Amino acid sequence: MREDAEAISVLLGAAYDAESVGPTEVSDALRRIGASEEQAAEIADRVHRSQREFSRLRRREHELSALFSSARELAELRDSDAVLERLVQRAHEMMGADLAYLSEFDPGTRELRVRETSGSVSASLPSLRVPPGRGLVSAVVESRAPLWVSNYSSYTSERHDSGVDEAVSDEGLVSMLGVPMLTSDDVLGVLFVGNRTEKSFSPEEVSLLSAMADHASVILQTTYTLRSLQESEDASRRNLESLTAHLVERDRANTVHQELVQAVLAGGGFGPVAETLASALGRAVAILDDQDQIIAAAGLPLAAGMLEPDAAIHDAIAESRRSGHCVAVIGSTVRAVAALSAGKRHFGAMLLGDGEFELGAVDFRTVERAAQVGALLALQQEAASGADQRVRSELITDLLDDVPERRSDVERRARRLGVDLRTLDTLLLLAVPGDQQTAAARALSRHLDERTLVGEYRGFIVVAHASARDALEPERLRAHVEASIQHPVSLVVPRAAKGALPDAFVAAMRTARLLAALEITGMTVQVDDFLPYSAILDTDSRALGTFLRDTIGAVRTYDADRGADLLGTLRAFVRNNASPTRTARALNFHTNTILQRLDRLDHVLGADWREDERMFRLGIAVRLDELRERFERR
Repeated sequence: MREDAEAISVLLGAAYDAESVGPTEVSDALRRIGASEEQAAEIADRVHRSQREFSRLRRREHELSALFSSARELAELRDSDAVLERLVQRAHEMMGADLAYLSEFDPGTRELRVRETSGSVSASLPSLRVPPGRGLVSAVVESRAPLWVSNYSSYTSERHDSGVDEAVSDEGLVSMLGVPMLTSDDVLGVLFVGNRTEKSFSPEEVSLLSAMADHASVILQTTYTLRSLQESEDASRRNLESLTAHLVERDRANTVHQELVQAVLAGGGFGPVAETLASALGRAVAILDDQDQIIAAAGLPLAAGMLEPDAAIHDAIAESRRSGHCVAVIGSTVRAVAALSAGKRHFGAMLLGDGEFELGAVDFRTVERAAQVGALLALQQEAASGADQRVRSELITDLLDDVPERRSDVERRARRLGVDLRTLDTLLLLAVPGDQQTAAARALSRHLDERTLVGEYRGFIVVAHASARDALEPERLRAHVEASIQHPVSLVVPRAAKGALPDAFVAAMRTARLLAALEITGMTVQVDDFLPYSAILDTDSRALGTFLRDTIGAVRTYDADRGADLLGTLRAFVRNNASPTRTARALNFHTNTILQRLDRLDHVLGADWREDERMFRLGIAVRLDELRERFERR
């Protein structure tokens, strides 16, 4: 009875524990309870098949439970890296492998980069990048199907790579199974398990790892989709911000354009233009003339570069003149400039300081429109100034012509301009090239007050001024005109001429002509410096040049050819009343030396050069030549 109970216990245990109760134990138990040996063998075989099926179903239940857990985590996806890490860990556990890892495929380089590992013992595997066509992983990608090797060292030689072999060796891997992570079109990567002993992988193991790989594919696809959505969102946000900023710029530009039109129509000049731009763009604005002088400003305080433009600002203004566009300035307190130009005419520039926001493309176009408005205002003012200048120039002409019959009309026109002809006692004459005279007169008019007359007369620029009201500085006036027209200018100052301006003009004109004949320019001179030559020589440069060559040209040539100074001896001889003794004393030479030099002058000038008429001409020539050299040395 006891043996029967033990046999029944063995049979019951076989139903639940296939590992501890095998077919032999089942057969023995059956025979003890009266079964024949043939019956016992048949029943034991059936029990064994049932045990294997039960074990398979239980393992399958465990696998499905793990897959369901992965699916649940996937549905609750928050951190893709954490889910991938957990999935690789599950593959490691469920497959009973020594190691599991996931390699992500890079479609650009076609490399595979190890992204997650579980069970790794080396530092080389987590950082491994497998080149295209190398290793078992590349074969999986190319075939898009699971592949495994029981011994990697015997794997086909052309697939081996030193980096991959080193990582496999460091991990001690022998057998490996890899399954692809697929989408409909692409391979996302490969999920691997490996053992440190030889092993053949069953179809069930391949199927299980493939299911895990499908989950990994969903995770990577979701990651890529979320990343793409995030990038699209970021791009949309940037586009929206750009569009919003553009619309703000456009609204700002429309406002500025309307206000600029109103400013021009109101005739307010440059001030409203600067104020409109400064208010709209939230920064200091300065408008400079062509001499870098501020003619209007708004949005104080002004940047230092607006008060004293440096080289970078001047370069930017030159670029703006060439291109016609607003130009940004790098490394300066001035952020942008726009030249005020019309054709080849340059009237100045518009300078913008720093503000709370960066200037955009539409803002730059707005500044360019404001600069065009500024150029139009400059042309408008120039036209008005030109009309006034013509009136004043005509008045200068009538004043210096001094026609008695027109004197009352001249006085009436002067009073209309606010000028009292009785107080005009100072006259200045400027020798300016003909094509620059209008520009020079305009520059002088802007520099002087309205009660000073400036005009063009007989090829010169004339200034008539009342010294009692305000003293003029001739040299500063000449320098101002030179800077304005970028050309040397000569200025002649006659004596005070109250009530005798026509006579003062004649004296100044003769002096100016003498300066031109002597090729003296770029200087301020007094009429008295050139008396009496200007009084007796009213000639042109060609005639005076011919006179000097005919009289002392031969002496100059002799000195140039021989390195001598006969001209110096001739000058001293003339100054000392043709006395050899006084000439020797003046030059600190012996009289015999002077006599020898005078003999040489006989050969150069001819024996009659000391006669009265020749000596008179030579005296004038050497004194004019000395006068020219003295002014050239200034």
